[in-house]
Amino acid sequence: MPRSPQLPRIERRRSKVHGWGVFALEPINKNKRIVDYAGEVIDYKESLERETKYLKRGEIWCFTVNRRWVRDANVGGNVARFINHGCKPNCYSTIVGHTIWICAARNIEAGEELNYDYFTDGEQVIQCRCRPGCQRKL
Repeated sequence: MPRSPQLPRIERRRSKVHGWGVFALEPINKNKRIVDYAGEVIDYKESLERETKYLKRGEIWCFTVNRRWVRDANVGGNVARFINHGCKPNCYSTIVGHTIWICAARNIEAGEELNYDYFTDGEQVIQCRCRPGCQRKL
């Protein structure tokens, strides 16, 4: 039986960007898979109902897998749900089957906070906090 690849060590801790964040505990090479974005798989209609509630609290937990399915990290999620948005990110997401992977967009140093572009297409009511003066809304 083949061994699963070793994923980099990461941890959740307080972020200067927003609330909680996820930080690299070791250097991570470009294009390395870091963590899968876990959560309950729900249909698109159910996600619209849940997202409306989350947005009222200023939260984004739902990640579109495809036109039919969405992962809700607020239910059954893992540490990946605490990775903050970044307009100039050091990570990116890729979908393999129904698994959402967060991967390194460049070499990441130990201690760096991980972030990726959420590419939200919804209400755009949450002010981006990726850097001072950013005007984008999520």
